[in-house]
Amino acid sequence: MAEALDPATHRRLGVDLYNKAWSLIEKEDRSSDEDDELLHCAHASAYHWLQVGTQANRARSEWQCSRVNVVLGRPEAAIAHAERCRELVEGAPDQMEEFDLPSAYEALARAYALAGDGPKAKRFHDLGLAATSAMTDEDDRRHLEEDFSTIRV
Repeated sequence: MAEALDPATHRRLGVDLYNKAWSLIEKEDRSSDEDDELLHCAHASAYHWLQVGTQANRARSEWQCSRVNVVLGRPEAAIAHAERCRELVEGAPDQMEEFDLPSAYEALARAYALAGDGPKAKRFHDLGLAATSAMTDEDDRRHLEEDFSTIRV
């Protein structure tokens, strides 16, 4: 039973599954079985962070679930996870890093772009770029600017 897992095991599984999902996101020639594995890794990671994570861990796992659903062409799920990411970020701003809010906007822009909702995609894209420009960490800012540049709005 998952409830019997100690916090350290939940954390390790949360990290390992997040990283495994990310490696599958980056794989260009995924099979349909690997698409299934990608989806399940992201959700399993989110489950473990739900057990022991901070609000930031939870928001970031929702961000990843949104990205996975974008990659798999599932706009409704992508939007739902992106909206949940934003709720978690906005609900605990003191627990977040400066990249969390622009990342939530990036997830929303990407998900709405996939859904074909250009006005919402553009709105969140613009909000995200504005939040990104205010970031002090140059590497994080550059990374997010690159992410935003891949969204067609």
